[in-house]
Parts: sequence; structure tokens; C-alpha cells
Amino acid sequence: MKFSNKHFMLLLLIITLLSSYTFSQIYTTEKVDVKVKELLSKMTLEEKIGQMTQVTLQVVSKVHGTKDQMHQIDDAKLEEAIKKYHVGSILNVFDVAHNIEYWHEIITKIQNIATKETRLGIPVLYGIDAIHGATYTKGSTLFPQAINLAATWNIELAKRSGEITSIETKASGIPWNFYPVMDIGRQPLWPRLWETYGEDVYLASKLGESYIKGAQGNDFGATDKLATCLKHYVGYSFPTNGIDRTPAWISERMLREYFLPTFEAGIKSGAPTIMVNSAEIDGIPGHANYHLLTEVLRNEFNFKGLVVSDWEDIKRLHTRDRIASTPKEAVRIAVMAGIDMSMVPTDFSFYDLLLELVKDGEVPMWRIDEAVSRILAVKMQTGIFENPYPHKELVKQFACNDFTNSNLQTAQESIILTKNEKDILPLSKNTKVLVTGPTANLLSVMNGGWTITWQGNEESLYPKEKNTILEAIQNKIGNANVKYVEGCSFDKAININEAITEAKSSDAIIVCLGEAAYCESPGNIFDLKLNDVQLNLVTEISKTGKPIILVMLEGRPRIITDIVDKSLAVVVGFLPGMEGGNAIADLLFGDANPSGKLPISYPKHTNGFTTYDYKPIENFDGNKYDPLWPFGYGLSYTTFDYSNLRLSNNEITVNDEIEVTIDVKNTGNRVGKEVVQLYLTDLYGSVSRPNKQLKGFEKIELNPGETKTIKFTLNKEHLTFIGLENKRIVEPGDFFITIKDITEKFILN
Repeated sequence: MKFSNKHFMLLLLIITLLSSYTFSQIYTTEKVDVKVKELLSKMTLEEKIGQMTQVTLQVVSKVHGTKDQMHQIDDAKLEEAIKKYHVGSILNVFDVAHNIEYWHEIITKIQNIATKETRLGIPVLYGIDAIHGATYTKGSTLFPQAINLAATWNIELAKRSGEITSIETKASGIPWNFYPVMDIGRQPLWPRLWETYGEDVYLASKLGESYIKGAQGNDFGATDKLATCLKHYVGYSFPTNGIDRTPAWISERMLREYFLPTFEAGIKSGAPTIMVNSAEIDGIPGHANYHLLTEVLRNEFNFKGLVVSDWEDIKRLHTRDRIASTPKEAVRIAVMAGIDMSMVPTDFSFYDLLLELVKDGEVPMWRIDEAVSRILAVKMQTGIFENPYPHKELVKQFACNDFTNSNLQTAQESIILTKNEKDILPLSKNTKVLVTGPTANLLSVMNGGWTITWQGNEESLYPKEKNTILEAIQNKIGNANVKYVEGCSFDKAININEAITEAKSSDAIIVCLGEAAYCESPGNIFDLKLNDVQLNLVTEISKTGKPIILVMLEGRPRIITDIVDKSLAVVVGFLPGMEGGNAIADLLFGDANPSGKLPISYPKHTNGFTTYDYKPIENFDGNKYDPLWPFGYGLSYTTFDYSNLRLSNNEITVNDEIEVTIDVKNTGNRVGKEVVQLYLTDLYGSVSRPNKQLKGFEKIELNPGETKTIKFTLNKEHLTFIGLENKRIVEPGDFFITIKDITEKFILN
């Protein structure tokens, strides 16, 4: 046969496609099922149930490890866990981050026993909560928390944080990260709000997708990639009373409209594992919810991966939730609902009870094989069957300058300027400033929980080379221009009178308020209002007549309405990470231009929980959306003008796409970044439709006088909603597209 140009081009295309397809991907798609079945056929029942068992590191420890005491592995306990109980996974630290060399020692010891001293040599899958960097490895690059990543509205920064976190976590020897959190943050009291990407489905989905792509690439078995875990499936973030691990009452329609889409997006992005909601929805605990774990997750979303329980939550079906009369019944319910691996985590009770259940015929063998097949598949895909040991070559990249610079940029773009009267900011570097407030001179308040320790509140363990806000300001403008008086702690006056005295001789006062570090249930509060003593600090200093710049460091929007009018500028920093002090100083003194936008509605009142995508009834008959600052809001040191919004069509059918373009111009005198936000309003529907919904965004940088034309493409997917039958539908009618304060209408026929 003659080899024509056409044949040559076809061959070239095939070679190109194959070269972009990694070995592990070929291995995954063509061989994993075969290898899993082959390995499964050799396993005893005990070995299978062991694979479904996950214990914490302290179970195999001689010394748990605290800030005052180095952790030590107990060799005998480790051998028992792996050889006798065949545990498939170990997680966590006890309380304090390890150095990277010690992680290598731990992982190597675990994998030596698992792969060299057991009958089948199945490696252990180690998991960790590396939620804003390699949080349990000393000296790692610790990024802004998720709420801040959302505030950047920059999907490339989310992707980069995923890439760097993977490199440093894998450098530690750990291939599985319990992250990202895909819960939607629509309950401001909830102490885990800061672990979410905010209140909007579209924004959270896009940031989560980007993080997963960065963390996993096209192959999460690659040397510098790891397996992600979506959590906490599903509805965990919406407790009725705002208290962690308490009930939510969410209808099927609401669940499908607001809470399930982010998880579906994560699944489509390739996340291979999911962790389950610790609480309950409509009276059914997450770990017992067959409908959500099997009918929706498996049958509708076609999720093929591993479902792991959260901490001790199978036991709690008996001890706390009281839907199981015995611990054994709790295990049966959870496994049959769809849990594949139990984060037991402090004993081997799950192993013993599940073994009894199978032998008694109460849990069928097919369900065990199904769960273990999923676990083995994930292990093979992570590459630990080929190399279960730490990738020490990655250590040379650990916390490198490039990573630190990415961290600083992320922090800078995550901080939101919400008020700037009289253009008080940026301050001149010749300004004499007083710095005061409980968050001014601490690193922990910029990082929050899951930082070195679980609660993140052990200030003594934070790296001394990193700068607090006070230290960063001193470095920026010189010690001679900076006075510091603490003023108050988080809940107690210390030296407010001294702060007032120093304020009188200062040009400006930077007041740093907010919350101490916390995580999960220890962060529960019953009132969003900031502590009175902190509010009083601002009130008293304001009487001097000196300009006040308020800086908020917080994991959720604490109510500060009473003092906003007393401040010329307000900077919402949330939890900007280990470079947060430098980033805030850069913004205050003009070395960076703020570009963060709120990923939540910042409430004006303690019960002001209305979200931006409110329903018509919430803006009727005296009701209104009235936050202190709205979702998507944030100021810059330059100005932007929007014009010429145009649609490719003003009348479309359901399968048509519609192109939306708008011109954005920097009308100020300095370079700035702007988030162009597209909102869609479906005017009428068989189910009441939101006031507006975010359906597109793009972050752009413009020089002074520069104009860019931004294009969005909308399709059928953007127009859908959950209808009367709890199915996703599209209905014809009138739609409005709004960008900034410009609106155009189109009709769907």
C-alpha cells in the first residue's frame, strides 16, 4: 500500500496522542481491573477486611508526639496492625507536624513491613489532611486557606496551590490528601466555613476542579502528584444551628441544586476518593445514607472510586446517632450503605465486627469484594505498588523560593479591600503608624486550623522566619515609623489606654482584629458578632480623630457593623497563610494592588444569612438582601469601566450556544487586576428561580488606559435547574445577563 501524506498525518496524530498519554494512564485503563481481580482472588477474607480498615498513626505509636515530645513508632504495634489485622491504610499525626526526614523514616518502616513481610505485599495507603499545603510537614509552603483561594477568583492560583501541595506532600512520602473540601459555605456560623470555596456553586466548582487538576494532573500516580479526596459528601456544611456535626434539613431539590453539583464536578475532574459527611441530613446520618452513597453517588454520578468514612463515624451510628443498637449493627449499616473504608480510627473493632458479620451471613461477600476492589484500584493508580517509598528527589523543591513567591501572590490576590474612604490607602511609607489589636503579631491567626497542629493554635511552633503583620510593616517602613501596643486580646482588655495615647501621636492606626485559630467543633460559636472588647478598641481609638485602617483576620465573617463607620478603610484578610503578613503590608503600602473579591456575602447583622442568589420572596414585602458587603465585591487602587455588553443572539433554542462579550478598561493610573463576573437571571420558572446566579468569571490584568474584550460562552448547562420532579431541566422563557451594572436580555424558545 502506498504511504500517502494522509496516512503520514494520521500516524503522526496517533503518535502525538500516545506520547501525551502517560504510562500510568495506559496501565490504569487497560490493566487495573485485571490486576485487581487477580490479586483479589488470592486474598483471604481477613486480608480483604484488613484493606477496609484504616487506623490513625497513634495506634502504632510508642510516643504519640506533642510540642514537647518527639513521636516514636512502636514496632510491635505496627507489625500487629499490618501482619495480624492487614490494615490497608494509616492516617494522620497525633498532634504535631514531623520534619521531612522523619516522615521518610515512618513511611519507609510502614511500607517495608507491608510489602516485604506480608504474604501478598500490598502497600499501605497513607492519608493526611494537607488542606493548605503539606500541613503536617515542618517548614512546608502553607498557602491561604480555601476561603482565600476563592477570594482570588483565580483558577490558575488554585491549580498552582494544588501542584505545590502535591510536590511537598509526596516529598514527605504521602500519596493521599484528604482535600479539597467541596462543601458549599452557606452557613456563616459553621466553624469550617473557611475550609470551603465560599457560598456559590459555580465558583466553588471551578476552583475545586482547578485544584484537583493541579494536584493530580493527568496521572495521580506520577512522582509529583497525589490522589485527592472530596469531602464531606454531602450537606455537612449546612447545619441548621451552625454548630459543627449537627443536623441539616435539606430537601432533595435543594440538595441537588446547591450541594451535590460541586461533588459531581470533582468526580468529573477525576478525584478518586470521597470522604463522607460526619453529620446527618433529614434524620439520616451520612454514613448510613444508602440513597446518597449508592443510588446518587454510584448510580447517577458513576463514581468508581473509594469512599472512606470520617473519623470514628461508623461507631457513632451506635454511640451518638443511635440508629444502630450495637456497634456490630453500625458496621453492617455503614458497609451496606456504601462505605468502603472505615476510619475506625483508634482500634481494630471494625475489622473484628465486619469479620463476624460476613461469617454470620449478614454482609455478603460481593460487598466485601466490591469495596476491596475499589481500594486496590486506587492503590494501584497512586503508583505505590510500583514504588511505595518517599520520592526523596522532590525534597530539593521543598519550600523553594518559587513556591514561596507563588504563595505570596496567592495571599496578595486573596485579600479584599472593602472600604477605602478618602483614598486613605495605600499609605505612604513615611507614615507614622500605630499597629494594635490581637491579630497584629501572631502567625497562627493568618493560618487557622490544620496548621502544624490540628487546631493551628500553637504559636510557639510557627516558623520564626515568617512575618506577622507587625513584623512585615516594620520591615516595610522601618521600626522608627512603627509603634505597637497590643490593646486587647481576643476577649480581654490589656492596655487600651496605652494604645489611645500612642494613637494621638501617630498619623494612622492599623487595628488588627479577628479570631484565634481553630478547627472543627472547638471553633463552634453562638454569635457571629465580634467580641465586645475588640469592637471597643476601635471605638475608643476613633475618639482621637486619627484615621483607622481595620484589618480582619478570621475564618468566617464576624459582625463588625458597629465599627465600620469609625474606620476609613477595611481590609478583609480571612486566613491568608504563612505569607499573609507580607501580603497585607504590601497592600497597605501600595506595593501590591488589591484584587480580591468576596466569595461570600459578608453579613451586616448576626442573623443576616441571606446569600447573593436569594429567591424573589427574599426581596419582597420588606424583605431584602442587605449584607455589609455583597458576594463578588472588592475594591482596587485603580478603577475599571465596563461597556459594550453584547450577545451573539437575543433569541436562541435549547441546543444553541450564546456568546457574551464586554469591554473592560482600566481608567485609573496604575496596573490592576479585575474579576469580570457574569450573572444569569432566569426570570420565570416552575420552581422559583434565584435573583441571579454566577455563570462565568475571568480575572484579567490591565495597564492604565488598557482595554480588553472578554468573551463568555453560555450553553444549555448554564440554563438548567432542578425542577418539580427533582430532575435537572431547562425551561423556555426570558433570561437576563448582567455584568457589572449592565444588563442584556435574551429569549430561550
